[in-house]
Amino acid sequence: MLYQGYQAFCDMMEPSRLFTRTALMLRDVWWPQADDDAMIRRYHALCETWGLAAVTHARVPFAIDAVPVGNAIVPVREEVVARLPFGDLLHFAKDDVAIPQPKMLVVAPLSGHFASLLRHTIEVLLRDHDVYVTDWRNAREVSVQEGRFGLEEYTDYVIRFLRHLGPRAHVLAVCQPCVPVLAAVAVMAAANDICQPRTMTLMGGPVDVREAPTTVNILANTKPISWFADNLVTRVPARYPGAGRQVYPGFLQISAFMSMNKDRHFDQFRKLYQARADGRVDDADRIHDFYAEYMAVLDLTAEFYLETVDEVFQRATLARGTMVFKGARVDPGAIRRTALLTVEGERDDICGIGQTAAAHRLCIGLRPHLKRHYLQPNVGHYGVFSGSKWERQVYPQVRNMVLAMS
Repeated sequence: MLYQGYQAFCDMMEPSRLFTRTALMLRDVWWPQADDDAMIRRYHALCETWGLAAVTHARVPFAIDAVPVGNAIVPVREEVVARLPFGDLLHFAKDDVAIPQPKMLVVAPLSGHFASLLRHTIEVLLRDHDVYVTDWRNAREVSVQEGRFGLEEYTDYVIRFLRHLGPRAHVLAVCQPCVPVLAAVAVMAAANDICQPRTMTLMGGPVDVREAPTTVNILANTKPISWFADNLVTRVPARYPGAGRQVYPGFLQISAFMSMNKDRHFDQFRKLYQARADGRVDDADRIHDFYAEYMAVLDLTAEFYLETVDEVFQRATLARGTMVFKGARVDPGAIRRTALLTVEGERDDICGIGQTAAAHRLCIGLRPHLKRHYLQPNVGHYGVFSGSKWERQVYPQVRNMVLAMS
C-alpha cells in the first residue's frame, strides 16, 4: 500500500501543481514582460519554487547539442545503439570529428536518479572522447514479463555494452556502479575477452564500505536485509506498465537523500525564490536546472536494491572475495591489461575516503604503472563528477589515463 498511498498524495496535489505550471506557461508565452513588475516576479517565483518541489518520474533531456573539439564547435546528436528491457545504450554521436576519438562507456548510477544526472560529466568527456552512456529505465515502466533485474543482470548489461563498443574501449563508473563495473571487467579479464576495456575509471564508489564508513554505510547495517524487504519494497500500481512489479520506489530514495542535508536543500529553495524575485536570472536558472534533474527519480527493481544493500553495503562480497557471477567467483586479480584510475572527493559524505581506492588492493594482477589514485581536495560527492573542480582538475586525470592507454 506504500506506493498507492504516495500516488494518492500526488493525485491530491496535482491541481495545485497544474495551477503553478499554467501560471508560468502564461508568463512565458503571453506575458513575458510581466516580470518587469517586482510583485509579479515574487508571485512567479513562488509558483516556480512550489512546482519545482514536486517529485517527477521522467528523465529530463540531456540537451547537449554541441561541444568544443579542438578549435571547433561540433554538433552532437543522441542515438540509441542497443536496447535492452531495463536500459538502453545511448551514443552521443559527433559527425564532424576528423580524427577518431577513444570510445568511452559511462556507466550511470542506478540509485534513484536518471542518467541525465551526469549531464556535465558527459559534456566534458565529449571534448576528447566518443561517449556512450547506460540510460537506465524506470522499473515501474518495465513489464513483469521481462523478468528480474538484479546485481548480476546489471553486471551482465555492462559486459554486453562493452562488447558492443568493441576492443580498445574505456569505461568510467560514477558512484554505485563501481562495484558491478569492477566485477564486469574482472569477469571479462578471466575469460580473456578481447573487449575488456583499456582503462577503468572508478569515481566515488563503494568498492569496500568497511573503509571510513559514512552515515549511508552505517544506516545500511542497522537493520537485517529482511527489514528492508518488508518496509521499503512495494508493488507498482495498476496504472503503470510495470504494474505488480516489486520495486524500491524512487520517492523513498530522494526522501532519504534530502533528509541527509535538509537544511541545505531548504536554503537552496529559498535562494531560488529570492533570486527569481530579485530578477537574478542566471543565479535562479542554475538552482532550477539542478533541482529539475535532482527531483526526477526512477524506481529500482526490488531484487537489484536488496542485492545491492546485501552484497555491497552489508557483506562487501567483492572486497571480501566472495562475490559470484553466474556460478563462478569474481576475481579482480584476473585484471592485467586494464589500467585502473580511482577518484575520491575529500569531503564525500556518501563514499568515504578509501572506499574507492580499495580497488587497487583487489587488482593484484595489475603492474604499478597501470594503477593511479587521485584525491580531489575540497569537494563532496557530486563535486567529483560535476562542476568546476571536475572539469578543471579531475577530468585531466581521466583524459591523461585514456591517452596513455589508447
